[in-house]
Amino acid sequence: MSDLSALSSVPPAGVSGLHRDAVLKFFYGPMDCGKSTLALQINYNHRRQGRRGLVLTKHDRSGGPRVTSRIGLDGDAYEVSDDCDLGELVRRAQPRLDYVVCDEVQFYTVAQVEQLADLVDDCDIDVYAFGLASDFRAELFPAARRLFELADEVSRLQVEVLCWCGRPGQLNARTVGGELVRAGEQVVIADTDDSTEVRYKVLCRRHHRAGDLGRL
Repeated sequence: MSDLSALSSVPPAGVSGLHRDAVLKFFYGPMDCGKSTLALQINYNHRRQGRRGLVLTKHDRSGGPRVTSRIGLDGDAYEVSDDCDLGELVRRAQPRLDYVVCDEVQFYTVAQVEQLADLVDDCDIDVYAFGLASDFRAELFPAARRLFELADEVSRLQVEVLCWCGRPGQLNARTVGGELVRAGEQVVIADTDDSTEVRYKVLCRRHHRAGDLGRL
């Protein structure tokens, strides 16, 4: 585990005497913990240092090619499809990129995570990945599992999300019609604060395992 060192100043690629090895960093946590907010902040911080970057997302809550946060921050992004080769996408970029920010990375394919690692190792491009670790069944997303295995640094975000009982929220429960469900497709896009039939609720481990939603 590491601190949020991606916020520190780093030089543009190729600046004489200031080179450091590129890194693959994975920031994870439950819904509402500020992953997209930090992704936007890191992109802002690196751009103001003169670095060239690309922001990627997949299935953002807005439904479009954007990174959006629940506190109102947002920014343009490239929408990743399952058949997108991220290595080719980044290598074709002109001028050369220094870093890539990947939001909602739990929805990427395992092959795309491998491509991100190749960009770090072969092209000396920093990759900052943000996403959920586990799904509504408390099982790891395949892409998240591969990031745990490959990332140079893994950081659980420290913005506290609370279960209805006041304990730290760790897991994302899916509800349908107000009832917790444990079966279904792994990827169903919904949010935590809307009134649709399907929604998500962050719970502590005890209440996720017990299926206790408290007050909806």
